[in-house]
Amino acid sequence: MTIHDFIKKRKYLIWWVKDYNKLKAESIVEATLNYGDWDDVQTLIKILGMKETARIFRAKSKPSPVGRQNYNIKTKNYFTYYFDKYA
Repeated sequence: MTIHDFIKKRKYLIWWVKDYNKLKAESIVEATLNYGDWDDVQTLIKILGMKETARIFRAKSKPSPVGRQNYNIKTKNYFTYYFDKYA
């Protein structure tokens, strides 16, 4: 299963997109961690691997120069600890 097959089966995570094949892994990781359930997260990790999922999360959960990032505060807090322990 590819990352795009994964998100096509879970349209509820990123419902506003029309072409799921054009999504970047960063967008899929963000939507899954923010809106998915635990099974979605574990499936995503199986596809990308723990280290790659953690790398994407860490890179995109830091505030940008304009102070913007799209992770929910609780999601960011939880997965910061989760990936610190397991990745």
